[in-house]
Amino acid sequence: MPATQEKAVLITLFGGTGDLAQRKLYPALFRLFKKGYLRQHFAVIGTARREWSDAYYREIVMQSIASLSDDETEKEEFSSHFYYLSHNVQNTQEYQQLKELASELDKKYQTQQNRVFYLAMAPQFFGTITEHLKTQHLLTEQGFNRLIIEKPFGHNLESAIELNDQLAQTFEETQIYRIDHYLGKEMVQNINAIRFSNIFFEPLWNNKFVDNVQITLSEEVGVGTRAGYYDTSGGALLDMVQNHIFQILSLLIMEPPVQMDGNDVRQEKIKALRSLRAYSPEDVKQNFVRAQYTQSEELLGYLQEDGVVEHSRTETYVAGKLMVDNFRWAGVPFYIRTGKRLANKNTVIHIQFRSVDVNLFHSPTQVDILPDVLTIHIQPSQGMSFNINVKQMGLSNDIERKPLLHYVSPEQEKDIPEAYERLILECLNGNNANFAHRQEVELSWKFIDLVRSAWDNDTSSDLPTYPAGSHGPKEGDDLLARDGFSWHSCDTIYCPNE
Repeated sequence: MPATQEKAVLITLFGGTGDLAQRKLYPALFRLFKKGYLRQHFAVIGTARREWSDAYYREIVMQSIASLSDDETEKEEFSSHFYYLSHNVQNTQEYQQLKELASELDKKYQTQQNRVFYLAMAPQFFGTITEHLKTQHLLTEQGFNRLIIEKPFGHNLESAIELNDQLAQTFEETQIYRIDHYLGKEMVQNINAIRFSNIFFEPLWNNKFVDNVQITLSEEVGVGTRAGYYDTSGGALLDMVQNHIFQILSLLIMEPPVQMDGNDVRQEKIKALRSLRAYSPEDVKQNFVRAQYTQSEELLGYLQEDGVVEHSRTETYVAGKLMVDNFRWAGVPFYIRTGKRLANKNTVIHIQFRSVDVNLFHSPTQVDILPDVLTIHIQPSQGMSFNINVKQMGLSNDIERKPLLHYVSPEQEKDIPEAYERLILECLNGNNANFAHRQEVELSWKFIDLVRSAWDNDTSSDLPTYPAGSHGPKEGDDLLARDGFSWHSCDTIYCPNE
């Protein structure tokens, strides 16, 4: 294992008082501090509209990392690197104060004028902030300048292009890190390792051997306190499909890059998303399902959630069939689904291989022998299982399914970096392989806009529903049944004990 190399950097966090900063960003930075990646030569400037002092800001930081260490001295040393500046991002004059503080901290902590600007706030301010960073000379000439932004990256193709054009006025594309925390998850990062490091997978990773692919991102929780935002921001299609699912999909269907660096990986992902078949409104009706959860005995329905407008048609569940029109994947359906208030929380990928051409064995429980399935478990369990057919123990020649397993143990899970920790470190290292390129964002919006438009223009069709806490609507199952497939579950493949 290579030695830990300390990073010299000044991080300016716009939205420093927000929920994301306290729940994810400060703990992620502290983990990097504990491991030695951040130590003596870093500082953080938190900015927001609230009138906080440095002392109060450091108390908030201490609270956010309280459970991560029993060493009070260590936590105090970490929080001493944090400074607060009350700041109105639309006030040009206040950027002068930010510039003066940044210059002071550059000298104090010897950051080598390396700067990261983290925009953890509403996207409508991104253009204003980045313009002021340029015009008010907060970018340095000697060190690096990098920008991290949080989703949503627009709300449709037009707004995404406008946002990307605004950012491009100040930063080169190689300096922009669009963060999607799913790309920081251990088993999502393992997709490429599984594909390209195993001789028995990559030669089979095509339409000659793969029957279908299934991607599931299911959630037990409802919309909760986010109901008002969720109801006006595009529902499950925009919340989960446009970003998380499409990023996972691009990793599954892309061609092998020349090398695993940011430019090569992102170019292959762009080609992959460009190969998705565009759908007409009639195609959308045939290949996509939307639904909304309703009240059950113990759980509220979506329309009963506080903040949801009366008679809302916002979907809380999406299932879809996507086709990839390229030489590798022609004819193979990729099924996706995501939803809230489902029976369990599970993020999982199933690659189902074709059945053998000649069946020489008998399965006592099936007319046909079940196909092999490679399953990548992303959360809550982490690992993979390769479900294959073997002879039953004993005198019988019957076939049964057994898994080849690799799972992360609870002890090992403690050593796995949290997604934000990993991605922030990759930004500090200048590795943008696990961040979305602007063309990835725009291509995903181009496809999603077709689906959204078809749904918005269809006001006469009834919106399917499913009881809160169930496995989803029947229409989601029918989508696969028409092709002779079904969603994989613990009835057909190995599932870890939760």
